[in-house]
Amino acid sequence: MSAPPLCHGRVVIVTGAGRGLGRAHALAYAAEGARLVVNDLGVGLDGTPAEDSPAARVAEEIRAAGGEAVAHGGDIATTEGAASLVRTALETYGRLDTLVNNAGFLRDRMLVNLDEDDWDAVMRVHLKGHFLPLRHAAAHWRAEARAGRAPDARVVNTSSGAGLLGSVGQGNYSAAKAGIVGLTLVAAAEMERYGVQVNAIAPAARTRMTERAFADAMAAPGSGFDAMDPGNVSPLVVWLGSAASAGVTGRVFETEGGRITVMEGWRPGPSVDKGARWTPAEAGETARALLSRAEAPGAVYGAL
Repeated sequence: MSAPPLCHGRVVIVTGAGRGLGRAHALAYAAEGARLVVNDLGVGLDGTPAEDSPAARVAEEIRAAGGEAVAHGGDIATTEGAASLVRTALETYGRLDTLVNNAGFLRDRMLVNLDEDDWDAVMRVHLKGHFLPLRHAAAHWRAEARAGRAPDARVVNTSSGAGLLGSVGQGNYSAAKAGIVGLTLVAAAEMERYGVQVNAIAPAARTRMTERAFADAMAAPGSGFDAMDPGNVSPLVVWLGSAASAGVTGRVFETEGGRITVMEGWRPGPSVDKGARWTPAEAGETARALLSRAEAPGAVYGAL
């Protein structure tokens, strides 16, 4: 007898699921037996409204393959949009098991050309667009736990290598993605008591946001494997969103092609305690000595 699908019976929300990584995640969850709420506002790469409904198309694609899915077109960076997203899962399926925060767009500028609107827009969609769905889902799961119905819930957030190392020309995006890592760590610590695990991924794949950067990263000749296909990221996301990932929380995974890496974040390195106040000259001399013993940071993407 074959094992049941990994996410059989689970109800999964995926934001930004109309295209790219989000669409790949939604299809992969459906293939593993999940019932989907497919969210996408249907905007352009820079966040301006589009005329079609990509969420509805993906939901129909899942239903045509024999799965269960409903579309949600609300703005999850607003309180009402995020609340209605969670409400859609509960009213349609009667439960919520997994939230995958994926929605985002770009407004790239060098810092000297980055205006306040570009900063605010990216922070709103990426960081606030993670916080609000997480907040409303977490409130539901906490209520369930307090009512004696302990959930076995999962959250998968989407950071980026830009948020871990920085990326030239993407100060707003890098800051938002770094903020998502911090939010992930706090949520994992706060929600574990209620049966909720929270992790993050830093994916690299060819999407609308990255197609220029990865235009030449195609399959190796004769290999048949396209390392930049967004579908390569989804298996880890599905596993993290399933009950099979029990005990894994507060972690960040980098994933690209066939590679999965556990990212190890800030932790104490070389240290000296004088036991008294330093003079500026002493502090500088000590800092240089400590740096000589410390590991060099990874290179910022796009740096010369």
